[in-house]
Amino acid sequence: MIRYLKRGKDAAAIAEVDAQVRATVEGILKDIEQRGDEAVRDFSRRFDQWDPQSFTLGEDQIAKAVARLSPREIEDIRFAQQQIRHFAQIQRDSMADVEVETMPGVILGHKHIPVNAVGCYVPGGKYPMIASAHMSVLTAKVAGVSRIVSTAPPFQGEAHPAIVTAMHFAGANEILVLGGVQAVAAMALGTESIKPVDMLVGPGNMFVAEAKRQLYGKVGIDLFAGPTETLIIADESVDGEMCAVDLLGQAEHGPTSPAVLLTNSEKLALDTMREVERQLQILPTAAIARKAWEDFGEVIVCDGVEEMITQADEIASEHVQVMTEDPDLFLTRMTNYGALFLGPRTNVSFGDKVIGTNHTLPTKKNARYTGGLWVGKFLKTCTYQRVINDEASALIGEYCSRLCHMENFAGHGEQANLRVRRYGKRDIPWYQPVEPTHSGK
Repeated sequence: MIRYLKRGKDAAAIAEVDAQVRATVEGILKDIEQRGDEAVRDFSRRFDQWDPQSFTLGEDQIAKAVARLSPREIEDIRFAQQQIRHFAQIQRDSMADVEVETMPGVILGHKHIPVNAVGCYVPGGKYPMIASAHMSVLTAKVAGVSRIVSTAPPFQGEAHPAIVTAMHFAGANEILVLGGVQAVAAMALGTESIKPVDMLVGPGNMFVAEAKRQLYGKVGIDLFAGPTETLIIADESVDGEMCAVDLLGQAEHGPTSPAVLLTNSEKLALDTMREVERQLQILPTAAIARKAWEDFGEVIVCDGVEEMITQADEIASEHVQVMTEDPDLFLTRMTNYGALFLGPRTNVSFGDKVIGTNHTLPTKKNARYTGGLWVGKFLKTCTYQRVINDEASALIGEYCSRLCHMENFAGHGEQANLRVRRYGKRDIPWYQPVEPTHSGK
């Protein structure tokens, strides 16, 4: 039986905050839809104290941003993008178009077609999330998206040079300096100065995530995402220091970021809790990490490995770091997670920044039904059909006609009947017609 040594906020308190966020976002979206650029500018001034002549950067502004980086910084960005591009290309290459003759004269197929225009949101108000530019813009580029708009909030009163550089190197066609709900709304709805996109991707705070949720349907989105989540699954093959480092390393994302330890060792659980308190005394981002740990941190002790697997799937966390004697057991058995990080030599930060997999992942138990952002999210798998001879058209037509009759779809049935009349009877040796056993009335 599982035992909680520490629990976070209850569901009712979280739901109350969510309701307030929903109402705020709904009002902003309605205003932007009605007033366009004027509303976008008003919200930018109010929330970010940002009111440039244009939210879109020109080529000279982009060049100046790149020039502000050192050779070492540029090399680091290029290295990270090389890893992410390489893995995205491997994923793209695994997705083949297909065409097959399923029966004589009937050809079926599908094609993977890139979305035409994508808006990529890169968080940057609190922390300049350079890596999010790689994850969204670069992956869309590998997928073949023809128009990529990328935006990030101003950082300390200006465009962040490293974010702009990362967007530019990744292949963004348009770069905006605009943040928050107003940014995703402008890209999705379009304004006088910003042409709308077909899809929104990228992480963001609770307001950005809610805006994407409310805009879904008008545009596509990558996934429903909330605050960063991390789950550490550990046994006594590791120590409390490592568990605490990896919990707080993700808790610093924001004050509502859940960080959970799941273990079969009460000793490790208690050691980790003590170590968290020690590290919070020296961590530069302790003010944020402490709030997240106090309100959303959890420590769960299980009786054994089987219970750990079951509980981990129930939690369905965004990031799941497995530091046990046999981490591959969790790879084999777990079904609900955004991304797995196996063994003590890797960690969530590697995945967030550089290792090559995508860091935009499902939260709030959405890992039960979706994976994270990847090259396939930018592709529409579209089918097509072709009937190439009279015999096949008539054969399919007879079956279709009878099936339509069962459903009382007279117009559908006539589409089939016309082909039967037009293309006539066939003489196919292997075809044995099945007569209906009742009238279908």
